[in-house]
Amino acid sequence: MVTLRLEIIRPKAMKIGRYTLFGLLFLVVSMYCCTSNNKEETKNYKIIDNAIVFSEPERAEGQTSMLQFAAEPLDTVRIGFIGLGMRGPDAVNRMTYIDGVKAVALCDLLPENIEKVQKNVLEAKGLPRAAEYVGPEAYKELCERDDIDLVYICTGWQVHVPIAVYAMQHGKHVAIEVPAATSIEECWQFVDVSEQTRSHCMMLENCCYDFFEMTCLNMAQNGLFGEVIHGEGAYIHNLEPFWPYYQDNWRLDFNQKHGGDVYATHGLGPICQVLDIHRGDRMEYLVSMSTPSYNGLKIAKETMGVDTFANGDMTTTMIQTHKGKTILIEHDVYTPRPYNRLYQLTGTEGWANKYMREGFTLKGDNLPEGMVPDNEVLDYHTWVPENVKDSLLTAYKHPIIVDIEEKAKEVGGHGGMDFIMDYRLIYCLRNGLPLDEDVYDAAEWSCIGELSAASIENHGMPVRMPDFTRGDWDKVKGYKHASKYD
Repeated sequence: MVTLRLEIIRPKAMKIGRYTLFGLLFLVVSMYCCTSNNKEETKNYKIIDNAIVFSEPERAEGQTSMLQFAAEPLDTVRIGFIGLGMRGPDAVNRMTYIDGVKAVALCDLLPENIEKVQKNVLEAKGLPRAAEYVGPEAYKELCERDDIDLVYICTGWQVHVPIAVYAMQHGKHVAIEVPAATSIEECWQFVDVSEQTRSHCMMLENCCYDFFEMTCLNMAQNGLFGEVIHGEGAYIHNLEPFWPYYQDNWRLDFNQKHGGDVYATHGLGPICQVLDIHRGDRMEYLVSMSTPSYNGLKIAKETMGVDTFANGDMTTTMIQTHKGKTILIEHDVYTPRPYNRLYQLTGTEGWANKYMREGFTLKGDNLPEGMVPDNEVLDYHTWVPENVKDSLLTAYKHPIIVDIEEKAKEVGGHGGMDFIMDYRLIYCLRNGLPLDEDVYDAAEWSCIGELSAASIENHGMPVRMPDFTRGDWDKVKGYKHASKYD
């Protein structure tokens, strides 16, 4: 049943394993997008009580929830890497710094990309060369090996799900770069296959492991902000200097054909952890609006020769949870704004902010004794003093950061958060623990693209968020990082 749905939505020509070369899939994608212009033929939602509602298939017989799922511990995590363009080589390099990891296989469309990783990463560190798989269907051979535990996918967005599903169907755990999927249908596909195969499916949302975000999560869980009632996140990053580096223009091509917040996970993920999403609360509705495309269309006209561009220059989405809390998410990769993930938490007794200034507003009564000098009175109308901020960042540094900060900064990867992400993934697999980000996180955070596009298409109409846990969203009480010492 799952295989049939995959073939309908993603023909074989699209199953390509790499991040920067997607020429072979564009013909199929273009044909699909042309037919999708007829909204009456492709509409996959209904309007009920003035809200857009996407279908939620029932859990099939034999499938069981993956909430808090823990697989058998692995002494050594044997990894196959698929996609060695932009992100893949760095992932292979980071893994060489983690105990209990073995790079078994490398897959890409271009043999020269594989050879660079063999020489510059593995051989340079005195490690054995990995098996090589080259070609658009080569990922299948990699997934069919019986000596791989984890498939690490660094391809482009359009082929994440076909590869992930094939890997899970062949008994592999999966880690996928963001976003994990580009449609609601794809989200249900990997949720169902993960439940069927009892395989982990983690989206590699590195921003959940940034130092400030992890410290704020720890502060929130220790009550410093009171009840957190609102969060804000964004991906504001002018990609104009980077568009030429996406082979065959795959990313601009995708944005030209798709409206909505197509890259919501960086801003959304850390906030969902603070708000205990599907661990006591759930996102229920969103509304979204966008500006017309000015800069995006200009670039597309110059580089693609097109006269339309679906993705607005600025997209704003508001989400409400079951408990009435709210989340604001923004997407802008076109205008000349400084990089900004807009990380903010608003609580009943405090506030945290990362961009453009890092700091807090807090109620003094919630702070540890002695943290605020006797001559200072905290004022809700301004930031806490720098010395207090520094004390907070030290006192509430997340325990995971305490353990791994020095090595993370040495290895790097967006300042170290990429390394912490990989370290935690391997730690949980080796100790047989639930992963920090489960398959439902991957679906919830990735589905914003199609949901926000539907809202924009209908002039900001509310869209009901699918419940990928199928009613289990309140069975786990509170978000936490699993530990072997629990």
